[in-house]
Amino acid sequence: MKKTDASAAATAIGMMAILLWSLMMGLVRLVSEAFGATLGPPLIYTCGAILLLIFHRPAPLKQAPLKYLLVGGGLVVFYESAISLSIGLAASSAQSVEISLVNYLWPTLMVLLAAAVSHRKHAVGYAIPGAIVATAGVIISVGGNSGLDWHAAAHNIASNPLPYALALAGAVAWAVYAVVTPSMANGYDGTSVFFPFVALALWIIHFVTDTGMTGGGSASTGGGAGDAGIRGIGAVMGNLIGQLTAASWIDWLIVVLTAASIAGGYACWGYGILHGSMETMAVASYATPLLSVAASAVLLHVSLSVPFWVGALLVVAGSIVNWLFQKR
Repeated sequence: MKKTDASAAATAIGMMAILLWSLMMGLVRLVSEAFGATLGPPLIYTCGAILLLIFHRPAPLKQAPLKYLLVGGGLVVFYESAISLSIGLAASSAQSVEISLVNYLWPTLMVLLAAAVSHRKHAVGYAIPGAIVATAGVIISVGGNSGLDWHAAAHNIASNPLPYALALAGAVAWAVYAVVTPSMANGYDGTSVFFPFVALALWIIHFVTDTGMTGGGSASTGGGAGDAGIRGIGAVMGNLIGQLTAASWIDWLIVVLTAASIAGGYACWGYGILHGSMETMAVASYATPLLSVAASAVLLHVSLSVPFWVGALLVVAGSIVNWLFQKR
């Protein structure tokens, strides 16, 4: 196979991640309804890590550049942890929508960063018009019929800035991971190596959050505090076992499907950014939030609004503009 054909095939595989990830929002919502907002993600990523180790076994670690493992792994773990925490820290459904919009800045950041490192003259300037149009489309689509109240959003950010900062930092981290780390990888795909660490970070978040909610260690001081801490841990573990055993086989099937969607998406994306066209994948990534909203509407039995279709047209238009400038 010629190099150009191999690159095109790798790019196509990478873009399959966008289709797989489009199922993520709706499926994660179903898992969260069954297991809770903080328990669902670690279950998903633990299952995903197992699936990757079975079907996408990593090459020996000695073949991986240490810099890639540290930087790439750190960025992936930080991204997933930041997004999980930002959603959990949202004080209302309106803030959840606003935080998702901040997270969905990653395609724009990725397009601009890919243009910046392409070493083509005026690449960033060519990318900006399409990025603006496509980002506006994402805001309109995700905002829905009610749209985005900018005054209320500014108030929400001022009153509860941490989840917004985490979502923005996560978007930047993902863009940097996608664009910068392939040059460090030397062809090594660390997806299956990173996933267990993501699962571990999400389990830590779950237990810390759950312990905090139960207030296990704040009842007294001295020896009483230790007893209270033990009781708190016991309560958390009892709650965990209760949630796991109460789930139906359908709930567990959804966990496996969600894990396969996310882990499969990571595997496809990892192959694409290592062997395909990063700029093409960056432009195609604008479809992620649109497909995610559409898939969620189907899975959660919600009708798509007129703003969604208007935003979809803007995303398509912005992507075409970026694609045309990319070919210049």
